[in-house]
Amino acid sequence: MAIRWLCDRAQIGDIAAIADERSGLLKPSSRSDGNYRQYDQAALERLRFIRSAQATGFSLHDIRQLLRLTHSDETPCDEVLTLMNNRLGEVRTRLKQLRQVEKVLARSLNDCCSGKSIDLCAQISKLKIPADSCEELVRINTPRKKIASRA
Repeated sequence: MAIRWLCDRAQIGDIAAIADERSGLLKPSSRSDGNYRQYDQAALERLRFIRSAQATGFSLHDIRQLLRLTHSDETPCDEVLTLMNNRLGEVRTRLKQLRQVEKVLARSLNDCCSGKSIDLCAQISKLKIPADSCEELVRINTPRKKIASRA
């Protein structure tokens, strides 16, 4: 089936599927006589897995590893658990940071709306977090591997 079939069934846009193909995560099952990419049911299942893993926050590198492990002859439980535990740790770190931001914003909003005379700059300075937290926040939110675009 053509890419439109694949995208319709996976409920995604063509560009997303092509990006997954360019990143090496998705490969066409075959090519038509006109050299169009053709996909089968296995490609659809793979694409759904990729999209689900991306929605969970796994990086392209992690997804590549998970896909490799799903086709392994050995039981990959330890490696899968390691990847999932790492991701869970990243999510918990991010949640902790977001809770801190929430507290500061709620306190600042409350102070601002209570009619008290407040120093807005002091409220903004409360948003500062330790340098090591900033570095961790940047690391978590930075894609590990960018998709190379074709020229």
